[in-house]
Amino acid sequence: MFTILEKRDLADKICEYVFEAPLVAKKARPGQFVILRLDEEGERIPITLADTDPKTGRIKIVVQAIGTTTNRLHCFEKGGAIADIIGPLGTPTHLDGFKKAVCVGGGVGIACIHPIAKELKAMGVQVTSIIGSRCKDLVFFEDEMRAASHELIVTTDDGSYGRKGLVTGPLAELLQGADKADVVFSVGPVIMMREVAKATKPYEVKTYVSLNPIMVDGTGMCGACRVSVGGVTKFGCVDGPDFDGHQVDFDLLMKRLAMFKEMEQQSLGLWQKEGCKCHK
Repeated sequence: MFTILEKRDLADKICEYVFEAPLVAKKARPGQFVILRLDEEGERIPITLADTDPKTGRIKIVVQAIGTTTNRLHCFEKGGAIADIIGPLGTPTHLDGFKKAVCVGGGVGIACIHPIAKELKAMGVQVTSIIGSRCKDLVFFEDEMRAASHELIVTTDDGSYGRKGLVTGPLAELLQGADKADVVFSVGPVIMMREVAKATKPYEVKTYVSLNPIMVDGTGMCGACRVSVGGVTKFGCVDGPDFDGHQVDFDLLMKRLAMFKEMEQQSLGLWQKEGCKCHK
């Protein structure tokens, strides 16, 4: 069992959890993820790590309540315990060999881009981060991202905070001129990552996107997390989660992500009819 040491509300339906998981904290690298299971009968869900501390053995994740399992998790409070945390899984983000990087995070992906920006800055890379949310109330991790970057740009779709517009606006500005970044990392909604890749391609700037396809075991055994990259089938869990954004077939990815939407909605509806039982 893994006990929730801290729980913090970051925004509407977005919470930060701190667990003691010393083996995960010791081995984890930026870009990797864990798989959670709330109880013995629960589904397995992949969550990218938001931060780790090998000295204290603690890990931090940020979860948005969308489906049944994530809504159930949001019922848990500090002191509650879940059955499993498995990891670290996936291939760590490639961070070597860069001098100037742009880290783009959108929505809950802001938490996922944080360890990448943090590690790059510690390595001496010049880091500019762009984080975007729909509105001011959904902006989180601003202080953490500012500390992990040399420059931070905040955008909101409605202009209620920071710059009005999408993250691709300031990104395009940063890509212009001779002193542009030599790499862009992006984590967030699939549509956002697709547009980031489109924005960087004319400038021939290496772009990595972090994919979170439908996943079951997380070790390459089931094949559920198939993605097409450069016309070749890859597994998100072991070949990724990072891939060349200019090679990803985003249309196919979005179709696969939508395959079980109806069943996911039915599951959530049944849980809500049962009175949102969390079985903690």
